[in-house]
Amino acid sequence: MDGHELLVVIPAYNEEKTIARVLELLKREGVFEFADILVVDDGSLDATGQIAKDSRCLLVSHVFNLGYGSALQTGYKYALRNGYQYVIQMDADGQHDPCNIPVIYSSLREPDEAGRLPDMVLGSRFMEGSVDFPVSAAKKMAFLLFRFMIRLATGERIADPTTGLQGLNRRAFSCYAAYGRFDERYPDANMIMQMLLLHYRIRQIPAVMHARQDGQSMHAGLKPVWYMLRMFFCVLAVVFRIRVLRLDKEVQA
Repeated sequence: MDGHELLVVIPAYNEEKTIARVLELLKREGVFEFADILVVDDGSLDATGQIAKDSRCLLVSHVFNLGYGSALQTGYKYALRNGYQYVIQMDADGQHDPCNIPVIYSSLREPDEAGRLPDMVLGSRFMEGSVDFPVSAAKKMAFLLFRFMIRLATGERIADPTTGLQGLNRRAFSCYAAYGRFDERYPDANMIMQMLLLHYRIRQIPAVMHARQDGQSMHAGLKPVWYMLRMFFCVLAVVFRIRVLRLDKEVQA
C-alpha cells in the first residue's frame, strides 16, 4: 500500500480491447493520485494481464478462470490484508465511467443527517441525475423482480439492484472477504439483499454509465434468462439463510 486508504478493484476476463482505455481514463480523472488500482486478471486468455502490468497498476492473476465473484473477492481479500479502509469496484469493459470514483469515495466518507456513515454506496443507472442507460426487455424484467423482492424482504427501495459499481467501507468488504458470504459467480441482487438483512447501511447515488462497446458481456444471448432464474433462487436462499436459519446473525449490526 502506497499511503492510500482507497483501493479500486477491477475484475477482468479477456478485456484486452477495453482495459487500457479504462486505466487511461482513471489516470486522466486523477484517480491514481488518491487511490491504488488493482486489476484482478481472472485467468484471461488474451493480453489483459500484460496491459494492466504495463500500466503500472497493481495486478493479481488467477491461473484459471474462477468467475466474476471470485475475482471481486480476491480484491476484497487483498484490501483486507493490506490495510485499506475503502474499496470501490468497477468493471473493466468501459461501462462504468471513472468520473464516478471520486463521487463514490466522497459519499463513503460523508455522514448523513444523523451522523452515520454508509457501509456501502451503490452507483445507480436509474436515479434522477443518472445518465440514460439502455437495457433489454429481459433485464428490465429482472430489475423489476429484484426490486420487488428486496422491497418485500427489507422494506428498502433499491433503484439498481444489479449494479456492479459499488463502494464499500472496511466493515462491508471484510464481510464479503469471509468464506461463504459472497457469491463466487454472480454477486448481484442477492448480495445487496444479504447486506440489507444484516443491517449494513446502504446509500444510493446516481451514476454515469455507458453501453458496452467491445467484447462480450457475461449476460449475452440467452444468459439473462438463466441469470434471472438463478438469481431469483439465490435471493430466496439468502432470505432463508438469514431470516430462518439465522446462520449469519453473528455479523449483524
